[in-house]
Amino acid sequence: MPFAITYDDAMVGLLTVGGITWGSARWANIGYWVTRSHAGLSITPTAVAMVCDHLLQSVGLHRIEISIRPENQASLRIVEKLGFTKVGLAPRYLHIAGDWRDHLVYQILAEDAPEGLLARL
Repeated sequence: MPFAITYDDAMVGLLTVGGITWGSARWANIGYWVTRSHAGLSITPTAVAMVCDHLLQSVGLHRIEISIRPENQASLRIVEKLGFTKVGLAPRYLHIAGDWRDHLVYQILAEDAPEGLLARL
């Protein structure tokens, strides 16, 4: 489920929902990026909040997961700002730039944000 992140009618990033699982799990994971020129403008936290609200409130998922490289301070600030819970460290989680990279795993549950995440911004 891809979403273009736009600012002033220009595409400045992408947010992708993947691993959508139904049945007893009802969860998905999201990944995102935004151009450096538009970082720090609250565009990404807003996009993450909007998509999470859609997934949890309209689509009916129960859990959204975001995995972040420990050195990615900008993404860590996003999940902290939105109230995601740290689940733990996933060693050698994804193969990036020629090596297996550790990631920190965060989650938000539907009952963690009954008012929605956009309201937190």
